[in-house]
Amino acid sequence: MSAQNVITTPPLEPAAAIPGGAGRQDKSGPRGVKGQRSAKDGLRLGNILTTLVLSVGAIIMIAPLAWTFSTSLKTKDGVFELPPQWIPDPFVWENYARIWTAGPLLSGIQNSLIVACSVTIIGSLTSALAAFAFAKMRMPFKNVMFLGLLSGLMIPFPTLMIPQFTIFASIGWVDTLLPLIVPGLFGNIIMIFFLRQFLNSVPDSIVEAARIDGASYLQIFWTLIMPAIRPALAAQFILWFMAVWNDYLAPIIYLNSPGTQTLQLVIANFNAQYAIQTDYPLIMAASFIALLPVLIVFIVFQRQIIESIALSGSKG
Repeated sequence: MSAQNVITTPPLEPAAAIPGGAGRQDKSGPRGVKGQRSAKDGLRLGNILTTLVLSVGAIIMIAPLAWTFSTSLKTKDGVFELPPQWIPDPFVWENYARIWTAGPLLSGIQNSLIVACSVTIIGSLTSALAAFAFAKMRMPFKNVMFLGLLSGLMIPFPTLMIPQFTIFASIGWVDTLLPLIVPGLFGNIIMIFFLRQFLNSVPDSIVEAARIDGASYLQIFWTLIMPAIRPALAAQFILWFMAVWNDYLAPIIYLNSPGTQTLQLVIANFNAQYAIQTDYPLIMAASFIALLPVLIVFIVFQRQIIESIALSGSKG
């Protein structure tokens, strides 16, 4: 056999010489395993620290509510005991029975519910309609009107108190719930701004396609816009409900007789009347009752709040 007919095979290259071979080898080697373990340990440590920080924050936020409920079940002397009692001994449930006869608490709850529910439900609907008009409808001077609406936020309420009181007094609305209800029925500027910014992320092509199919703007609003803004609307609804429910300044301006006072005025009267008698359990019991509607609304709409935060984060 001649030397020309001999077929020689080149020697195999080591794995380190193959492109990418060293990288693959390192990943499965001791260094790659250590890197993955250190990354998992760092992630686990971060989760533990986050949980601890959130737990401490939750305790700080819940402590006043827990102390209010605890104080509402104590005796008069138990409020001033040292060290403070977190668990009352004995439990005085009678305090929650006395609050209904100590003042017009029931009428205050009814008046607050009338004001808060009417303003937030109807006002949220009108705010959503206004936001839809500013975001998706074609109107002349639309941006100018929107900027004029936002300029109203720059006017502090104390500058409007006397003119508003004069207007409502001239039409006989003082000592009624109408001054607290009627202005809010036309919407909330902050809610309009928030919902308009939320609707800017909705494509205009959806509205235009619905218009081509013959749908009216109201049909588009109910079938397309309302499902899209429901999480954001629920979040703003809760914030507005809390603001109206806890409002003290406007009711004290317009309401005088006990039958028309809202719950916050009733609680203030409790404080003025029973703090002198050091009957703090009665005051705390009434205050805890005043907190319940806000807690119920928050629990009902908490899912929508989380959805709103998630959608805002994904769109941002």
